[in-house]
Amino acid sequence: MKFEHFALNVPSAQAQAAWYAAHLNFTITRSLQTAPYTHFLADETGRTIVELYTNPEASIPDYPTLHPLCFHLAVVAPDARAERARLELSGATLFREDPQPDGTLLIMMRDPWGLPLQLCQRVSPFLMPAANLS
Repeated sequence: MKFEHFALNVPSAQAQAAWYAAHLNFTITRSLQTAPYTHFLADETGRTIVELYTNPEASIPDYPTLHPLCFHLAVVAPDARAERARLELSGATLFREDPQPDGTLLIMMRDPWGLPLQLCQRVSPFLMPAANLS
């Protein structure tokens, strides 16, 4: 099996999807303009998909109160501090900078709705195996 997507019930799927598209360069690959406003977002590789929706059939977690170590979205950021500054100007907030002994820098933030977002500036980036993505 291969990973297809990770889904989150969020307070404002349309606005959050637009924010991720504008500020993280994610692409909205599919969307519904009616409830539950499902939006599938792909990273620049098209390899990873996040689904955001606002569905009243289930509770929406209180993201601002959840510790980011419970879960977070993590993205590669070659210059994490510059990305942090740029994202703060667009409404994201800092949770913590976490320099690692090997020189890696992990910056945990929250998007404007409180969803945990990690910027990863790794000394040794994850190697992605060549794979058939179809």
